[in-house]
Amino acid sequence: MTAIWVDTDFGFDDLWALLLLRHLGHEVAGVSLVAGNAPLAQVCANAMGAKEAYGFDWPVWQGADRPLKRLPETAERILGPTGMRSRGARLPVSRSGAPPKGAPDAMRDWLQTANDAKCRILALGPLTNIAQLVTQSPEVKGRIERLVWMGASAGAGNHTPMAEFNAVADAEALDCVLASGLAVDIVDLTFCRKVTFGPEDMPETDELTRDLLGGYLDIALERARPGMAIYDPLAALAVADPDSIGFSSCKIEVSTETDESYGATKVIETSSSTTRIATEANADLAQLCLSALKREALNGPR
Repeated sequence: MTAIWVDTDFGFDDLWALLLLRHLGHEVAGVSLVAGNAPLAQVCANAMGAKEAYGFDWPVWQGADRPLKRLPETAERILGPTGMRSRGARLPVSRSGAPPKGAPDAMRDWLQTANDAKCRILALGPLTNIAQLVTQSPEVKGRIERLVWMGASAGAGNHTPMAEFNAVADAEALDCVLASGLAVDIVDLTFCRKVTFGPEDMPETDELTRDLLGGYLDIALERARPGMAIYDPLAALAVADPDSIGFSSCKIEVSTETDESYGATKVIETSSSTTRIATEANADLAQLCLSALKREALNGPR
């Protein structure tokens, strides 16, 4: 049995990843939140609103509200103040209030009580919570079969010319996790940019999902691109349908220099590493991801 924990900064594609896991029949043991796409308070509001709108029943905890060493940096200039673009409809304001604090402790407790399950962590934002987990509770590292992360870039960046957002949002945390000895699968920016969808691919779905997906697509259309890359759902596929994506062993180096290279990642091919990077699509990944958003898959927000 595989047990899954999701660590997320809860933008739209994070929500999409969680819907995909549910669509493919995978339960989520817990969700931890980290500042990234937006400040932590907004990330919490997104998560709690999504729980209410889509009927998720996973427990959720607040994690880090800032990087390990530097000032916070968000993606609000691209994603807007909520960290989640839309063409109209928005997630509801949850009546449940903010989730409890203590994400690293919650992950530790889950790992210690998961019995014989294969524990995998799906990380969809900056790795601050994961770095805190492995430094504060190193005794549980051996319980993590694999960490799957959407982040880094084998080429150019997106948030800066040299760095992908989740890496540049907390490069020290990435460096800590890579040095921890965890087995890490990375679905990086360059791989994700090969998997896209356009206006013609929009699924028949409910109003809320249509407007949120449309807002996400508009990020590309406003830049005169024919389609939008799919990011976090691909990392979810690597957990839920591992045969759909091929990986190659590698070593990842990340710059923590306080200059324009901060967060830049270098991929070095090697056969002697527990780190792997996505290199091959073994299925129509875009359609696999979009299938989770169809009306019949969602049965509409609850």
